[in-house]
Amino acid sequence: MGIFQWLNDQLLKMQWLSDLVGVLVRDVFGLDLASRVGGSIHFFIYDVIKIFILLSVLIFSISYVQSFFPPERTKKILGRFDGITANILAALLGTITPFCSCSSIPLFIGFTGSGLPLGVTFSFLISSPLVDLASIILLASIFNWRIAIAYVVVGLILAVVGGTLIGKAHLEDQVESFVFGSPAIELEEAELTRKDRIDYAIDQVKEVVQKVWLYVLLGVGIGAAIHNWIPESVITALLGQDKWYSVLVATFVGIPMYADIFGTLPISEALVAKGVGLGTVLSFMMGVTALSLPSMVMLKQVVKPKLLGLFFGIVAVGIIIIGYLFNFLGPLFM
Repeated sequence: MGIFQWLNDQLLKMQWLSDLVGVLVRDVFGLDLASRVGGSIHFFIYDVIKIFILLSVLIFSISYVQSFFPPERTKKILGRFDGITANILAALLGTITPFCSCSSIPLFIGFTGSGLPLGVTFSFLISSPLVDLASIILLASIFNWRIAIAYVVVGLILAVVGGTLIGKAHLEDQVESFVFGSPAIELEEAELTRKDRIDYAIDQVKEVVQKVWLYVLLGVGIGAAIHNWIPESVITALLGQDKWYSVLVATFVGIPMYADIFGTLPISEALVAKGVGLGTVLSFMMGVTALSLPSMVMLKQVVKPKLLGLFFGIVAVGIIIIGYLFNFLGPLFM
C-alpha cells in the first residue's frame, strides 16, 4: 500500500512537480507560497503543466487503442447486439473516444444514419463527452481513485439508462430526415501499421490539445482565483453542502459553458477545497460536459424539439440525482 501511494503521489499527483514549482515561486520569484499571489501562481503553473503532461500521455495511449476501432468497425460491433446489451456496449465504446459533446455529434449522425437504434446512439452520445479513460486518471490525480471510479460508473449508468429510455420512447420520427437520408459509410478497414497508429495517436494529441488548451488555461485560472482569492464563506454561502439548491445551481450554471472535463477539473478541485459538496462539484462537471449550450444548438440541427427536450430532461434529471446522491455519500469517497 505504501508503494502504491508513493506511485500515485509521484506519477499522478506529480508531487515532484509541485515541489519544483514551489522552489520556482519561492526562490526565483521571491513570493511566499502562503500568500494569495504566491499561492495563485503556484496553483496555476503546477496545474497547467500537470494537466498537459497527463493529457498528452493519456490521449496518445487512448488514441492508439482507438485506432483499432474506426467508425465503420464500431458500427459493425454495435450492430451485432440489441436491447440493453447494445446500450451498455455503446456507452463503453464512448469511453474510448476522447471527444467533447460537439465532436461526438457527427458520429451520432453517422451511427443513426447507418441504421443503429436511436437509443443505442444516444447512449454513445451521452457517454462520449461525459466519461472517457482519461477522466479516470485525471480525476484520480486531483482527488482519489474512489472518486474517479465512482464518477465513471455513474456516468456509464446515466448513459445506459438515458439511451434506454430514449429508445423506449420510439421517437425516430423526431430525427431530421437528412440524417436517415445520409449514405451509410461502407469503407474497407485499412490495415494500419504500428507507425500509422503512432502517427495517428500523435495527431490526436495535437488536435485535442489545440481544442482544449484555452479551456484548460481558463479553468486553471478560475480555479486559482477560487482557491486563493474568494473567501470560503462566500463559496459555502452559495454552494455549501447544507444548501438544498446547490446541486441545481451547479448543474444549470455549467450548461452555458463550453468546455470538457480537462477544463472543469481545476475549478472542481478548488471548489472541493473550499468546502463544496462532492455531488455539487460532479453535477457541475457533468452539466458542462454533457449539456453544454453549444452542443445543444448543434444537436437541434439533427433532432426535433420533442426529442431534444427528452434528451435534455433525462440527462439533467440524472445529473441532479447523481449530485444529491454523492452529496449524501460524499464522506465515503473523500
